[in-house]
Amino acid sequence: MKKRYLLLIGVLVAAGACAAWYFRDTTDAETEKIAAILDWKAGQNIGEIGAGEGRMTFAAARAVGPSGHVYSNEIDSRRLAKIAAGAKQRNLTNVTVIQGGETETNLPPDCCDSVFMRDVYHHFTHPEEIDASLFRAVRPGGLLAVIDFTPNALLSIIAPVRGAPLNRGRHGIPKEILIGELKHAVFEMVSIPNDFPGRNYCIVFRRPLSSR
Repeated sequence: MKKRYLLLIGVLVAAGACAAWYFRDTTDAETEKIAAILDWKAGQNIGEIGAGEGRMTFAAARAVGPSGHVYSNEIDSRRLAKIAAGAKQRNLTNVTVIQGGETETNLPPDCCDSVFMRDVYHHFTHPEEIDASLFRAVRPGGLLAVIDFTPNALLSIIAPVRGAPLNRGRHGIPKEILIGELKHAVFEMVSIPNDFPGRNYCIVFRRPLSSR
């Protein structure tokens, strides 16, 4: 009995260590990588979808400088207020917060040289409408980077996504489904960086130049 108990404790400890590794915070490393992939530089206009409390938004705002601009989209009004307050605290005058909806990003047409999102796409309840809105927001020739993860069995049990299409796998989204949906929205796939940090994958798309 004691051996079984010790074995169970060992399994639980190992599972906890694996979970801690899998869900470790790699936001800063991902931000650095996405900045390189999208080639953030002074004077650009960048959009972030589902910005949370603005950590990546603030990094983008610093990268594009006063001559550039960042549109920070979030559906939660409390988080939007935190982003606005955080930008003010950091003296970032080039951030505009935009409340998104379930079917519309509310970003201005042709506003962005590039748009990105992290751990957001699999939550979309109306992906076709949102993808069309993203297409309108990205300038012709501009880039869209989607950072997400393949469905995780444990996460799907403890925190299933409500309202998202069933083909997602309850929490997360398979690469092939994400690619298919954005190609359907007339985005062109550019690349899947194979050295993206952490548990996430990143897929980069482009709005064609002849898409008007």
